Amino acid sequence: MIIANEDIKQLKAEVPEGHRHLRVTITFQNGNELTFQEATIANLVRAYVTVKTHPSAMGIILTGKKTEERKEGYAEWQLTEDEKE
Repeated sequence: MIIANEDIKQLKAEVPEGHRHLRVTITFQNGNELTFQEATIANLVRAYVTVKTHPSAMGIILTGKKTEERKEGYAEWQLTEDEKE
């Protein structure tokens, strides 16, 4: 699926009441919605910035992995960088 700007009716970024983390909801022209948690958006932005600003990188792959050793406060499931295929 390729999502173009014209497919999107609304994009809402907010910290919902009672929560501490950002959520981003995309509402499509057909009424369907996708809501992303903050960590997902952060990883998407990290991948985008890496590829757009690196002088020669043409892509990046982030793969989901359960991590036993992690910084305090970080989720057990992380998207980590793999070698580009």
